[in-house]
Amino acid sequence: MTFTALDARGDRIAYRDGKRHLWMFAPALTLVPPLSFALYLVTGKNALTALIPFLVIFVVIPVADMIVGEDTHNPPGEVVAAMEADPYYMRLARASVPLGWLSFLSAAVWVGAQSLPWWAVLALAVGVGTGAGGGGLIIGHEIGHKPDRLNRIFAFFAINIVGYAHFRIEHNRGHHVWVSTPEDPASARYGESIYRFARRELPGAFARGWANEAQRLTRAGRSVWSTSNEILQGYVFALLVAALLIAAFGWKLAPFLLLHHFFGWYALTQANYVEHYGLKRAKLENGRYEPVEPRHSWNTNHIVSNLSTFHLQRHSDHHAHPMRPYQSLRDFPDLPRLPNGYPGMFGLAAVPPLWFKVMNPKVIAWAGGDWSKVNAAPWAEPPR
Repeated sequence: MTFTALDARGDRIAYRDGKRHLWMFAPALTLVPPLSFALYLVTGKNALTALIPFLVIFVVIPVADMIVGEDTHNPPGEVVAAMEADPYYMRLARASVPLGWLSFLSAAVWVGAQSLPWWAVLALAVGVGTGAGGGGLIIGHEIGHKPDRLNRIFAFFAINIVGYAHFRIEHNRGHHVWVSTPEDPASARYGESIYRFARRELPGAFARGWANEAQRLTRAGRSVWSTSNEILQGYVFALLVAALLIAAFGWKLAPFLLLHHFFGWYALTQANYVEHYGLKRAKLENGRYEPVEPRHSWNTNHIVSNLSTFHLQRHSDHHAHPMRPYQSLRDFPDLPRLPNGYPGMFGLAAVPPLWFKVMNPKVIAWAGGDWSKVNAAPWAEPPR
C-alpha cells in the first residue's frame, strides 16, 4: 500500500511501507509452540521438540539479527498521520492476542496430556513463557496505550496470558512518568545486575501499580477491593484459567503454569532492564526532572527482533511519544544504541560480568564521562 501526502511546498509525496507485510512475523511467532507440539506428535513424541520455542527466542532470533542487520529507515514525517490512520496495523496487533492464547493453551495441553521429562517441561515453561511475556505483554503494551474501551479489552486479555494484571496501569501511570530516574523501579541502575534488578523491579512495579489503581478508585468513590479494580479482575481471571486447566489435566500442570507465568513476568523485567540501563534524566532547579527525550532510552534497529516485538526496540521514540503506534516509530542519529536486539541482550544480561563489560562503557560514554549524569546503583563506583 502506498501512502500519499503533501509536503510543506505542496508537492505530493508517495511512500510505500516496505515492512507492511513483514509485521505478520510477530503474530506468526506465536504459532511456534502449537507447531512444535504438532511436530512432537508426528515424530513419535520426540521430547527434543520441546526445545524449539526456547531455541527460536534465544538462538535463532539473535543470530538472525546479526546476519540480517539493522534498518534505520524512517517514514517521511508527512505520511505518518496516514500510516497511523490505517486500521491494518492495529488489526494485526489485535490478531496476536487470540494467537497468544493459542500458544499458551497448546503448551498447557502438551504438558498436561503428555508424559514429558522434567527438562522438556522446563524448556517449554521458559520458551513459551518468555514468548508469552514478550508477546502478550508487548501486545498489551502497544494496545494498552490506547484509551478506548475496545483496545483496553484486548490489552486485558493480552497481559493476562501470564497474569500480569497490573502492567497497563503501572506502565502508563508509573513507568512513563518516572522513567530513567532513581525513583523508577522499572529503570535499571548502572552496576545493578539483572538478578538484583528483578528483586527490586518485580515487587516495586506491583506496589506502584496497586497504588495507582487505588488512587483511581478512591477518586471515583469506590473501594480498592471492589469489582472495579482492574488488577483484581486480571488476577481472578488468570486464577480461573489456571483452575480450569488443572481441573482438566490434574495438579501435574501446576508447576508448569507457575513457571510459565514467572518467566512471562521475567521477560518483561529483562526488557525493562535493557531499555534504560544507567540512563538518567537531569533534575531541574524546581525539583522536577527534565522532560523525557529519545536519548533516555536504549534503542536498537535490528530488523528481525524489531519485527518480532512490533518495534518495541525503537524504544527511544516510544518514550518521547507514547501514543505513537509501532508502524511509525522513528530512529534518530544520536541515540544510545544496543549492540543486538532484545533476545540477544537478554542472553548477555544473564551473565552480569559480560553485561557490565559491554554496557558500562556505553553508559559512561553516553554521560560524557560525567558520573553525576549516570543513574548509578548506591554501591556502584565510577570507572577509574
